[in-house]
Amino acid sequence: MYQNKYNKPFTPRKPVKTFRDLDIYQKTLECSVIITKNLRPKLVLQKYLFLEGVTNCAMSVPLFIAEAHSIRFGNFALGLSLLEKSMSDCNKMIVYLEHIKGLYGSKVDTDLIDDLISRYDISRTKSFHLELSWKKFSTPVRGAPTDEKIKNFKY
Repeated sequence: MYQNKYNKPFTPRKPVKTFRDLDIYQKTLECSVIITKNLRPKLVLQKYLFLEGVTNCAMSVPLFIAEAHSIRFGNFALGLSLLEKSMSDCNKMIVYLEHIKGLYGSKVDTDLIDDLISRYDISRTKSFHLELSWKKFSTPVRGAPTDEKIKNFKY
């Protein structure tokens, strides 16, 4: 096993076969489950005005990631756009969570909220790295001419 400069063993990641293999999908889905199970009931008791927005936004992040992974093979630009929307919704979730913390303070679990803010911040960064990776290893649009085809085209 290879040791890197941080003295952590290097282990190769499993190949991504479906969107469910993406770490970013798994982590954001986990956040949405935590919000639905642990935070939502407390917000219902507090009669939080933006409760529907919080739950919809929490669920939209893994949904956009899943859709982006599938659609990028047929429409790469749209796939990247959906990934951008997931990053945007990570930012929105941070705003919602900070709003909740500011409004209710000790009436809600602030440690849980801080943990979720941290998770969404990390998820946004990981989504950005996924986007860079997709751009680096992107394949041309199906049926689109490659540089080689254009060079060899006879007029």
